[in-house]
Amino acid sequence: IYLHIGRGLYYGSYLYKETWNMGVVLLLLVMMTAFVGYVLPWGQMSFWGATVITNLLSAVPYMGDALVQWLWGGFSVDKATLTRFFAFHFLLPFLIVAATAVHAMFLHETGSNNPAGLSSSPDKVPFHPYFSYKDLLGFLILLAALASLA
Repeated sequence: IYLHIGRGLYYGSYLYKETWNMGVVLLLLVMMTAFVGYVLPWGQMSFWGATVITNLLSAVPYMGDALVQWLWGGFSVDKATLTRFFAFHFLLPFLIVAATAVHAMFLHETGSNNPAGLSSSPDKVPFHPYFSYKDLLGFLILLAALASLA
């Protein structure tokens, strides 16, 4: 991920704001998933990691303490916290997949892999029908080969 971010910084990908911001959201989602996964073994390091990191949210103005208590499921890190973190660890990858699809959609709109900024429009071949039929033919050949083995 860090190499991908470094490449984006080097080539100025941050100029495409929607794509870049979606990438930042993806980074945060991956970091959140890793953090809640770190808490799941429920050892001393996990417990105190959960306590310290979730207490950082108490710095959010007006709603920080309520946010921390909601995340904990009570007034301290307890079994309810572990249950919530397990649920988050299960659900966040689905959000990551959806955010990746949105990131790819934005990337498809802006284009990529053109650091020199040269126009590549004359060299393009439309995906449909050329590649669609080519993929369909390959699929049918492999399906026929598999069917002949059965």
